[in-house]
Amino acid sequence: MILSISGIVLFGVIAFLFFRRDGLKISHALVCALFGFYVAGSSIAPSIQAGGASLASLIGGLKF
Repeated sequence: MILSISGIVLFGVIAFLFFRRDGLKISHALVCALFGFYVAGSSIAPSIQAGGASLASLIGGLKF
């Protein structure tokens, strides 16, 4: 599934506004889930996955 970047940005802005203004409700969580679904199908998904893996390894390497 291909979605243009403008659609991904639109879902991202809507999710951000929902979170900042009203807290996260069930309908807002649905929009966030759709945002995640469309981002996962886009060309930036591998970059996001690599960034998440790097962050996880960084956190895993911290010594307290």
